[in-house]
Amino acid sequence: MAIRMSNNVIVALNAVTLLLSVPVLAAGVWLRSRADGTGCDHFLSTPTVALGAALAAVSVAGLAGACCRATWLIWLYLLAMLALVAALLCFTAFAFAVTSRGAGAGGGGGDYSAWLRRHVEGSRSWARVRSCLAVAGVCKRLEKDGGKSKAGAAAALGRGLSPVEFGCCRPPASCNFTYAGGGEWTRPAGRGPAPPADPDCARWDNDDDKLCYGCRSCKAGVEGELRRDWKRAAVINAVFLAFIVVVCALSCCAFRNSRRDNFAYHSSRGGWRRAGDA
Repeated sequence: MAIRMSNNVIVALNAVTLLLSVPVLAAGVWLRSRADGTGCDHFLSTPTVALGAALAAVSVAGLAGACCRATWLIWLYLLAMLALVAALLCFTAFAFAVTSRGAGAGGGGGDYSAWLRRHVEGSRSWARVRSCLAVAGVCKRLEKDGGKSKAGAAAALGRGLSPVEFGCCRPPASCNFTYAGGGEWTRPAGRGPAPPADPDCARWDNDDDKLCYGCRSCKAGVEGELRRDWKRAAVINAVFLAFIVVVCALSCCAFRNSRRDNFAYHSSRGGWRRAGDA
């Protein structure tokens, strides 16, 4: 009875993790399917798919081992769970380390970690990010209704915008450009095309494919957006890690009890056979 109950505990725990892996895997596949070949969502979709697949594989191994009473398979399952815990712990620590430095500011310089700045501002990396911003049309909502809508007013005043919209979809406030509506900005009258106060002023272009995608403020906005997403991912991952640790601990206890009860059962029959032997 004790052996059967221990196996039932392992089965129940792995059934929960298997069900949990389904939405994780589905989210990763959905992100990858909507990337449109630009690589915009692969940054999040690849680890999500990997995590969902790993959870599913580990859960199936645990279910098979518990249902078939295959000791070697349960050992493999426990080792895989420990490896998964270690990987999640490393990722969580890394995510918090990357996002812990500086307060950052949408459209501003921001004190971001060196790793995050290298990841975004490298020439090859930024070329991909810039292409993604243009293809995704992140500034489209600011061009509607000729500036008369709430979005247009927000563009003129710089309020209610995400870090990316603030840094990439409008020129910096120091340039003193005038919002003409429909996503169009005009330079101050009587001044040259490149005011010395901010080099980003010369980089602004009303072309939908250019805008301020080459500006330092745009890079800072993307870094701010990434850091916010990484913080959210780190918090969710920490909660998920705690759940996996609990599942792993309970599975280890159930497996230990199963082996002890199995050994006691065979010993009482005078066989002194190891747990798991026929």
